[in-house]
Amino acid sequence: MRRHRVGGAPVPRWLYLPALLGLAFLVLPIVSLVVRADWTVVPGAIVSPDALNALRLSVECGVAATLLCLVVGVPLALLLARHESPLIRVVRAFVTLPLVVPPLVGGIALLYLLGKFGLLGQYLYLWFGITVPFSTVAVVLAEAFVAMPFLVVSVEGALRTAGTRYEVVGATLGAGRWTVFRRITVPLVLPGLASGTVLCLSRALGEFGATALFAGNAAGVTRTMPLAIYTAFNGAGVTQDSAIALALLLVVVAIVFLLLIRGWRPERER
Repeated sequence: MRRHRVGGAPVPRWLYLPALLGLAFLVLPIVSLVVRADWTVVPGAIVSPDALNALRLSVECGVAATLLCLVVGVPLALLLARHESPLIRVVRAFVTLPLVVPPLVGGIALLYLLGKFGLLGQYLYLWFGITVPFSTVAVVLAEAFVAMPFLVVSVEGALRTAGTRYEVVGATLGAGRWTVFRRITVPLVLPGLASGTVLCLSRALGEFGATALFAGNAAGVTRTMPLAIYTAFNGAGVTQDSAIALALLLVVVAIVFLLLIRGWRPERER
């Protein structure tokens, strides 16, 4: 078999065709958006108040959801990586469940958990007068629900790859558990943590189904960019050209986030 070297690694020549087909499958839809766009409409649609409000809300809620995922997702990944039992296997299945179920199912589940008559929501309303659905908080929770598995899976994989030998050495030298976690565990898994954060944020920015069902589509309150694109595409007072312009804006924002965070490397900070 003939092989061609790229960057010092042998690559069979026949793999180039399916690789190029896969690349075309991912790139051509974006190219079609660029070709289809009416560039006389794009600038005005992008800087319109509705688009800017939707973009601001998307970024704010996406960042908030990612921070929430970091606070609870990293400890959960550590628990999954450092323990192995039938119970942990069940927990891992539930953690990855949002990856395989439709986002609408997540929206329904959150509604029956935190809705006015939900499992927990009824007590929030009865005791504190708090209603979570159809609010900005609901957007953050919906995005966190669908995005957290991406972070947990990435961090758990990094933890398993890193192993425990350095942590054991640190503990034998007298370091406490918090010190070991902060000074040894986190630096070891930093690349995986950064990758998981990128995936989590990107998924949160693009969330639609759970947000639409649990948070609604109120302009300035819950209408994120995906919902604004859906509203525009269905002709609610604007044209489909505006929807294409908003879609291009979301693509650009996502690419910027990916380039900024992917371009960071732990070695550059040392």
